[in-house]
Amino acid sequence: MRNLLYWRLLLLAGICTVFISCSKDDDPEEENPEENWPSDSIRVVKTGLQFPWEILWGKDDHIWMTERGGKVSKVDPRTGETVFSTSIPGVVSRGEGGLLGMVQDPGFMQNGFLYLVHNYLEGDAYREKLVRYRFANNALVEELILLDEIPAANVHNGSRLVIVEGNPSVLYMTTGDAANTALPQQSGSLAGKVLRFLLDGSVPGDNPVAGNYYWSMGHRNPQGLVWAKNRLYASEHGPNIEDEINSIEKGVNYGWPSVNGPCDPAEQAFCDANQVREPIWSSGSSTFAACGMDYYDHDRIPGWKNSLLMTSLKNSRLYVHALNGDGSSIAGTTTHFLNSWGRLRDVCVSPGGRVYLCSSNGNNQDVLVEISSLE
Repeated sequence: MRNLLYWRLLLLAGICTVFISCSKDDDPEEENPEENWPSDSIRVVKTGLQFPWEILWGKDDHIWMTERGGKVSKVDPRTGETVFSTSIPGVVSRGEGGLLGMVQDPGFMQNGFLYLVHNYLEGDAYREKLVRYRFANNALVEELILLDEIPAANVHNGSRLVIVEGNPSVLYMTTGDAANTALPQQSGSLAGKVLRFLLDGSVPGDNPVAGNYYWSMGHRNPQGLVWAKNRLYASEHGPNIEDEINSIEKGVNYGWPSVNGPCDPAEQAFCDANQVREPIWSSGSSTFAACGMDYYDHDRIPGWKNSLLMTSLKNSRLYVHALNGDGSSIAGTTTHFLNSWGRLRDVCVSPGGRVYLCSSNGNNQDVLVEISSLE
């Protein structure tokens, strides 16, 4: 009898230990990836970069980065340590071209899939391709070309990537006009478009034209792309006036090269004939070189909540575009960090509301910066 009581007490103690252990493991404070973070409101996380182009907050709670010369890196945001780095074969960097956009698959933690855009040579012709790699055993392996022979040039290559999860999930990619202004208005050309793919690289059945990757047309050089509030937003470089932010919709023509910014009287006939959609924001009579974007909806920096964060190269500052309630328009804009780090290429936001910026100055002088507070 005593032995039976002993074993019952021992079993009960074991069950209690399991419950206590599970309770601790489920404690969000224990799992908070932002615990023990450096306390600086603004800090330079990493220096010595060379033309970083894409920065994204990875599903593994690290910052993933491309540099135009061909390097992909994974950086610990707390310490700035590069914990993984490799060079993508075949990247050819000319002018503004090279290794550009990057995005992780929704199932990255299981399948390791990483999508990249880069320029390459096909004979003597400069081209662009969308490829998928798998991150495994601390290496990028199993290259799969999803789309190649995209027109490219030393300028105007676009190349931001966004995945919108759903059933099925879809991948959006921006392309520039590749310095050929005739291409954005040709639905059969891949240039000057927002393209839309299934994650295996095939054409979704509900794209505007059967068998065609294009989702929207009439773009000059869209270098920012973000999904927020059930909308797709793209920022775009204007020629010498009218940088734009557009709300991208299926089959819509955004006007380039016949229209810059909102339709003015000289452009109205083309706008009417082609049902051109006007931007939700424009820089007006000058250009800022509008670049990477992300959406901010966190309480950490309250004044930025429900805003599109947009970097600028020429104006060397961060633009904070406050959205209205449904995201259909921009209610107001503020700017920050004028000339603090020079030309700014991209921005990303952590789940904890920290904002990261990368500069684009060259000479191995570029930096990765963290903003956790404006106080």
